[in-house]
Amino acid sequence: MNIIRLFTYIALSIATITNASAGSLAKPEGKAILSISGKIENTNNGTAAEFDRTMLENIGLETIETTTPWYDSRVRFEGVPLDKLMQLVGATGTKMTAIALNDYVTTIPMEDFKKFKVVLALKRDGNYMPVRDKGPLFIVYPYESDPQLQSQTYYTRSAWQVAKLIIE
Repeated sequence: MNIIRLFTYIALSIATITNASAGSLAKPEGKAILSISGKIENTNNGTAAEFDRTMLENIGLETIETTTPWYDSRVRFEGVPLDKLMQLVGATGTKMTAIALNDYVTTIPMEDFKKFKVVLALKRDGNYMPVRDKGPLFIVYPYESDPQLQSQTYYTRSAWQVAKLIIE
């Protein structure tokens, strides 16, 4: 029975991630928490790519442990590497505009994602982040990995309550 569950999980994960030959993504089964539009090749809702939490998790999560200006102690974030997410949607632009639920807007050069290993965090210290505490999605840089990341430039790129990404 465990092998059957494993194969089912693997099959669902592959289907959730992408059907690259068709240029489209699987549709979210749960509530969509992220919409990506603009210069992308792979979509699942008109000209946008929508993701629920499970779809994002199935892409694969990475962990960043760092201090931030928003928390008193070191924090462990788990999230989708933004360079991997951009590859999945077939992003062809040079910058990404993030729009938060509270209408905060920031623009980030796409080169940041690979250069600094930026994640779109779903969890903080092992728990999903609620909207009232910077969730459901938070753009996080590994601030301690490079002194230049400990500046207003990168802090302002670190949007929380992210709901939409527009590739330009």
